[in-house]
Amino acid sequence: MLYIEVIPEFAFEEGTVLYEVPVAYQTWGVLNEAGDNAIVVCHALTGNTEAVDWWGGLIGPGRGLDTEHYCVICINVIGSPYGTVSPLSVNPRTGRPYGADFPQATIRDTVALHRRLLDRLGVRQVAFAVGGSMGGMQVLEWAFYGDFVRGLVPMGVGIRHSAWCIGWSEAQRQAIYADPRWQGGRYDPGDPPRAGLATARMIAMISYRSFASFQERFGRTRIDGAADAPFNVESYLHHQGGKLVDRFDANCYVHLTRQMDSHDVARGRGAYPEVLRRITQPALVVGIASDILYPLAEQQELARHLPNAELSILEAPHGHDAFLIELDTLSEQVQAWRISTIDPHVLVSAQTTVVH
Repeated sequence: MLYIEVIPEFAFEEGTVLYEVPVAYQTWGVLNEAGDNAIVVCHALTGNTEAVDWWGGLIGPGRGLDTEHYCVICINVIGSPYGTVSPLSVNPRTGRPYGADFPQATIRDTVALHRRLLDRLGVRQVAFAVGGSMGGMQVLEWAFYGDFVRGLVPMGVGIRHSAWCIGWSEAQRQAIYADPRWQGGRYDPGDPPRAGLATARMIAMISYRSFASFQERFGRTRIDGAADAPFNVESYLHHQGGKLVDRFDANCYVHLTRQMDSHDVARGRGAYPEVLRRITQPALVVGIASDILYPLAEQQELARHLPNAELSILEAPHGHDAFLIELDTLSEQVQAWRISTIDPHVLVSAQTTVVH
């Protein structure tokens, strides 16, 4: 069940203050009396709080995110169209949606807002934060909340958003801007830039997979085998683009890609090695061998500089999306780390306080 909590006032890093700020979340399991058995699941770019839909293989009794002993909480990010404050939200001061005037959030803003929510829910300590891609960026920002977060599981992410990733994001944004219906983000909600958003999603889908994945799945086959028909890979990309425009918003997409570009754990904190050495929580860094968007070298760098980290590698051909596909393997990796690192320190006997 989706819950919405309203934060009376929230200040963004860039200085803007918003009022009556909604934050959407869902939970599985029960928060114990000590309030220290929460697992925070951080979702990716176009994800939502329905974590059991996209990570069901990890969530449940006896799985990596064990709902018998932990309270799993998934919170929607700032700028997403799925319940948390975003360009689609109504500004209580004007009575109109923020639209193109919505302030630009950073990953740090999203995590700061999520901390406000957890305080309201009675969470006194997070057992660990876990997430992939944009979710992994949030996990790394949770590291700077000290003893409030006991452990970290970032997946498919680096220390900062690379020039390579920013380039992919900008290509997607330009596809949206090139749509005549974009109109600087001030488009008619009934006539949005669907073609531009669909093209942006098509570009993104290529970066989420790998050469081997596309080759094995599509090769040079055509629809129905007809010589003059579109290639199957073309049909796949058009299908993915169409699916996204039916459930997402162009302003939200632009905002979220820029929010990802803000990711840099050392920004304003010092030199990378020094900043990472200050992250003392135990961490499981998950890399994907075939990832072309966030190459394995980025997770190796992260694990090398974190003083209490171990690196786990998903050997899968699917590319970046492997963290959404290889769920059984991922659950086993998280469970093994959790049992040896987190379980011994979390009180799980008094599970009596539900967080809604």
